[in-house]
Amino acid sequence: MAVTSAAVLAAGPAPRELRPAFPPPPVTARPIDRDAWIAAFRHVRAETERRAAPLSPEDQQVQSMADASPTKWHRAHTTWFFEQFLLRDHRPGYRIFDERLHYLFNSYYVAAGPRQPRISRGLITRPTAAETAAYRAYVDEAVESLLAEAPPEGLEAVLPILEIGLYHEQQHQELILTDILHAFAQNPLAPAYDAAWRFPAPQPAEGGVVLPGGIDRIGHAGEGFSFDNESPRHDVLILPCRVERALVTNAEWLSFMADGGYARPELWLSDGWIAAQTEGWEAPGYWRREGAAWLTMTLAGLKPVDPDLPVTHISYYEADAYARWAGRDLPTEAEWEVAAREGGLADAFGLVWQWTRSAYSAYPGYRPLPGALGEYNGKFMSNQFVLRGSSVATPAGHARLPYRNFFYPQQRWQFTGLRLAQAGA
Repeated sequence: MAVTSAAVLAAGPAPRELRPAFPPPPVTARPIDRDAWIAAFRHVRAETERRAAPLSPEDQQVQSMADASPTKWHRAHTTWFFEQFLLRDHRPGYRIFDERLHYLFNSYYVAAGPRQPRISRGLITRPTAAETAAYRAYVDEAVESLLAEAPPEGLEAVLPILEIGLYHEQQHQELILTDILHAFAQNPLAPAYDAAWRFPAPQPAEGGVVLPGGIDRIGHAGEGFSFDNESPRHDVLILPCRVERALVTNAEWLSFMADGGYARPELWLSDGWIAAQTEGWEAPGYWRREGAAWLTMTLAGLKPVDPDLPVTHISYYEADAYARWAGRDLPTEAEWEVAAREGGLADAFGLVWQWTRSAYSAYPGYRPLPGALGEYNGKFMSNQFVLRGSSVATPAGHARLPYRNFFYPQQRWQFTGLRLAQAGA
């Protein structure tokens, strides 16, 4: 795991463990294993608290920019999600913990009602961190009771909502780490989230995966969980190319910097050049120079840049400029998925999200989920780029081959890196 080797905190003993706590069994499994679903729910909820545990109430309150949210807000929002979409409609006699919290902790679900402006989430000093813990405990008890007591026909409606809620919470678990890293990077003391945290060593890799070209298929294959933006599975044209097995390293990025990469407008998209100049970029996010050395802010505090590790905290604009400097391309998301499916990509998962040159848009025939949950992915299909894989901050069990992450091209507070591709190889 990304933060510590300590065991996951328990939210209470599961009735029995017939399989790993996460991922849960398929929604369509028969008979429905209530105990396994309760164990999965407890596992995910406990992981959120484990990630928040090293943080003081003051740490949990801070919001360092509009794109980030306070840890306390993440803890409360994921709780609101289960109360709003699961308990309100499916737990007979359920009493809302506090209706006022639904304004504070809704994120972007317009159909679910008004919400606190995103940029002002750090102003929510009440409820306190302790009161947020009480909110989580109240909802947890109600969800577990629902899973234990609902009739079989009731679980048919409950489990798909529970499942998306679990994966949704895992997304916020990743954000807890990336958001607090950004906050700590603004602190002159450069505090450590976990002094023992270490970035994993990359796998040795050389050469590339050669894709001969032709018609292939990408997207969710219909087995297990997926987000709606991963479907439908569809045909794509793959042109002959080669996708590099290895991620781009800090040493390679330092060569780009030494060759004036951040000062050469011919390498940059116009919007990227404006962003780099406006923001004063001269290195990846969290890098700072001290004398002749480069240091970087990590979850363990300020550390020397390790040349052997993959470069991270770079924007799409930077990744695109680097690829142009190297005489290569970023892979498309289809090229990435086909190459990863063949097992040829080192560190496809678990180190850094990898930028592709594919715009985030709907697959052919895509339809969002009905109701407010239809706002989960579909309404963001504009002006963003797709990243593939997963990162060091991604919770165990969350990464999947067809997973489509997406961010705006100027954003770089996530663990984002790149691998290269070459057309016609």
